Amino acid sequence: MASKESNQIPPLAVPEPSPDIGTAITRKPVEPHPTGRVKHNGFVQFVRMLLFVTWFNACCVNIHITQMFGAPLYFFNKDWYYAYMAITKQSFALLITTITQWFSPTVIRVSGDESVRGQIRQSADGRLETDFPERLILIANHQLYTDFIYLWWIAYTSKMHGHMYIILKETLKWVPFIGPGMMFYGFVFMARNWTKDKPRLKYRLKQLKSRHRGPMSGSQDLDPMWLMIFPEGTNLSANTRKGSAKWAAKQGIKDLQHQLLPRSTGFQFCLQELKGTVDWVYDCTTAYEGIPRDGYGQDYFTLRSTYFQGRPPKSVNMYWRRFPVSSIPVDDVKAFERWVNKVWLEKEDLLEYYVQNGRFPADDGQDSSKGTDAPKGAGFIETEVRLAHWYESGSIFIFLAVYGLIANILAKVWNLAIYGTLAGAAVNSAI
Repeated sequence: MASKESNQIPPLAVPEPSPDIGTAITRKPVEPHPTGRVKHNGFVQFVRMLLFVTWFNACCVNIHITQMFGAPLYFFNKDWYYAYMAITKQSFALLITTITQWFSPTVIRVSGDESVRGQIRQSADGRLETDFPERLILIANHQLYTDFIYLWWIAYTSKMHGHMYIILKETLKWVPFIGPGMMFYGFVFMARNWTKDKPRLKYRLKQLKSRHRGPMSGSQDLDPMWLMIFPEGTNLSANTRKGSAKWAAKQGIKDLQHQLLPRSTGFQFCLQELKGTVDWVYDCTTAYEGIPRDGYGQDYFTLRSTYFQGRPPKSVNMYWRRFPVSSIPVDDVKAFERWVNKVWLEKEDLLEYYVQNGRFPADDGQDSSKGTDAPKGAGFIETEVRLAHWYESGSIFIFLAVYGLIANILAKVWNLAIYGTLAGAAVNSAI
């Protein structure tokens, strides 16, 4: 790339907050829609919305109450506290998986290059299974606000869904139940002011590389960690496209067509702070079927169209590859900016390939020099977002159910000891 491309890129890659729920429900998607006409009439949409909101809110309230019950563990045993919160994080991952499975089922197509051979496969019943490492930094292009749902589901397929960490905009922590819940999860909240954000991020990253010996700890006493970063800083839209084009013109570089220009400072800082504890950066290039070349996903796949009208994306396509951290110029600002730009240009080529061919390339080869036991590329895997077992959704409520059972037993013991009957004072007074 030309030297102008290595000029300083705006500071930090921080995803914008999720859209306002009310606006997302009422805003009409652009027509004609990639998935065709609305599949449900107004009454059915209302019922679907009611079920969606009831399930989502019930689970969120339950998870947060469960977190509050476990919060005192922090003062007694931090290893057990972090393990407990990881389990509640698994519950939220199960929640977003169920709402996708039940309300917006869609085809997921997964492929990758030779760097992820042997790590992606399909089970006998058609589910996706991945063997990604327990500690990694995950980067991806940002097409829709719901990108994180599909990426978190990938963590579920690696049994790492209790160890996802996301960088978020600071205002999200004030959302009732969800905000405090994410604070318990150890998510990183940023104000988009590097002077303020740097010490905050440094503190959180220090926690992520500290050593624990709890029941959820991984190898070398380091807790498993998937740190999700969107280097573009926000999702692709008409407004953010203008900002990217303006920045490209200012720097004298070519803007991208299918993505926004990436930002590098925050990403580089994470790699520097986590040096020695993370070996791999995993990159996912995501594309949604049906979005026109000059269109934007958020204009078509709104909350209303995706979950209530029955018009989710026809398919979500993912292309995976990985880079050893040792090969990335982490300590050289200019070289790192060039590396990030190079990665994004490669992703741009992949997205153009998808637009022209309707799917990403796929590796199904095998290194013959390593013998017949060498890992083989998985080719294309076509699957869907779903739980491995239907009863997993019940585990979201398991802690609260146990607490309720214990409270009931203690109440009966108290009544028996004080009043001589399991029924308590009310029965005695009646007698």
